Amino acid sequence: MNIQRANEISTSPIMAEVTYQGTPIYIQAVNDENKTARIYPLDEPENEQTVPLSSLIEHEK
Repeated sequence: MNIQRANEISTSPIMAEVTYQGTPIYIQAVNDENKTARIYPLDEPENEQTVPLSSLIEHEK
């Protein structure tokens, strides 16, 4: 996923379908400098992690 799209998703009030390793996730924040995102699985909000943007996949609704 590119930085611009990740930033759009993280600031949008509309939920986008994004997965990390096949798991639906929520993007909390994007680090432009490191090209990473702070995410958590939708069903495990306590399981926050930082992952490379390249590992995130957006799915069309």
